[in-house]
Amino acid sequence: MLGAENLNQQTACLHVVKMEDGALLNRYWDTENTPRPEGYALDIALMNKAPGNKNLYRNLRAACESGWDFSSRWLADGNNLHSICTTEIIPIDLNCMLLHLEQTLLDAYTVSGNRSMRSKYETIVAGRIDAIEKYLWNEESGVYKDYHFLKKQHTVSRSLAMLFPLYVGISSSEHAAQVLAFVRAHLLKEGGLLTTDVATDQQWDAPKGWAPLQWVGYKAALQYGDRDLAGAIRSNWMNNIEYRFAQTGKLMEKYPVVKKYDGKDTGGEYPNQDGFGWTNGVYLKMKHAGA
Repeated sequence: MLGAENLNQQTACLHVVKMEDGALLNRYWDTENTPRPEGYALDIALMNKAPGNKNLYRNLRAACESGWDFSSRWLADGNNLHSICTTEIIPIDLNCMLLHLEQTLLDAYTVSGNRSMRSKYETIVAGRIDAIEKYLWNEESGVYKDYHFLKKQHTVSRSLAMLFPLYVGISSSEHAAQVLAFVRAHLLKEGGLLTTDVATDQQWDAPKGWAPLQWVGYKAALQYGDRDLAGAIRSNWMNNIEYRFAQTGKLMEKYPVVKKYDGKDTGGEYPNQDGFGWTNGVYLKMKHAGA
C-alpha cells in the first residue's frame, strides 16, 4: 500500500493506517488541505466557524472521495459539518471494497499460476479480514461500525456501511444475523433503506435513500439467506421509484424513503438531480431479479 513504508515513524500515512497490533487498514485522504474549487465559498465559511480544525479542508475533500459527501458518519459532533473528521476514521465500506479488490487479485494470481504473488495476496486478504472483524465489529451494538483510530473507539454513527462485510461475504453467520436484524428494525422503511439512523441536513443521512446502498442491502440479505428482508428491500425501493415516477415523470438521484416526508428532496450542497445512472441501473437489476 502506498504510504505503508512510512508507518514505522507514524500511525498513519496517506491512505494507510497502522493499527495497534500492526494490522494495516485504510482511510479516506486527500493530499491537499485547501478549499475545494467546487465548494470554495462553503469551505471558507465553514473554516470561519471552526478555526481550530486545521485539517478541515482535507477532511471535506476526503469525504468527497468517499462518495458520502456529506454524512453524519464523518462528523465529530454528528451534526455540524465544520466538525468533520473524515481522515481520522477507518470506514467499513472502504476496507471491504479494497478487500474485494485484493481477493480478485488473489484469484487472478491463482489462475495464472504466479505462486509468489498468490502467497503475498493470501496474507494480505487474511490480514484485512481479521482486521475488519477485530476493529470494525462492535459487540455492544451488534453491528459493524466505523472506527476512530485516534480515539481508539467506534464512532457513534450507524449506517448502511455496516452491510458491506455481508455484501463481500466475510461476516460470520452470527454477526450477519445481528446486522440484518438491526437493518430490519431500524433502517428498513416504506420506501427502502435509510442511509443512516439519524436525520440531518446532509445528503447521506435520514430520511434519504440511495440506489447503490439499496443494492448492497438487497445482495447482503440474499448472501446470508434472508430472502424476506431482501424481498422487502427490493419491493419497497422499486415501489418508491415507481410512485415518484408517476408523480414527476422522471428518475432521480436520491429519494426520501419514509412515507410521511414533506420536506424538499434535497439536503446537502445541491438540489436533487434528475436522472442518475445508479438509480436506473439498480431499478433494472431489481426488476429483472424478480422476473
